[in-house]
Amino acid sequence: MYEEIEWVFPFDGMEIGESFFVPTLKTSHMIYAIESGAKRAGIKVKTFATSKDNHLGVRAWRIG
Repeated sequence: MYEEIEWVFPFDGMEIGESFFVPTLKTSHMIYAIESGAKRAGIKVKTFATSKDNHLGVRAWRIG
């Protein structure tokens, strides 16, 4: 089979109000991965599906 991908998000270096974008076609899976990682890191994020430079993806903003 295949191994599960381990995502590394930049939560440690983020200040409140900063964001990052992850291009993906599976936006619901990415939103879940980002929100789960933020919870483990002890921070709050707001995530939503959007596009950037004509690429579908997810933007995550640190809010707390």
